[in-house]
Amino acid sequence: MPIYEYECQDCHQVFETIRPMSQADEPIPCAVCGGKHTRRKLSLFFAESGGKAVAGASAASCSTCSGGNCSHCGH
Repeated sequence: MPIYEYECQDCHQVFETIRPMSQADEPIPCAVCGGKHTRRKLSLFFAESGGKAVAGASAASCSTCSGGNCSHCGH
């Protein structure tokens, strides 16, 4: 099951919970204050394989490369 992030509109705390995709947008009480005004956040992720980014945002290029393969930083 995926992990979802929610933000409480009452106390402004962000919390995570594991729940089925079918329940992702169903109401859930705040894990911090118990408030009922929560909203699911858009979660960002980063995946790497073999030292190369395959999903999400990659690190910025260094000054010695132009975003291609660089022996100094691995971009």
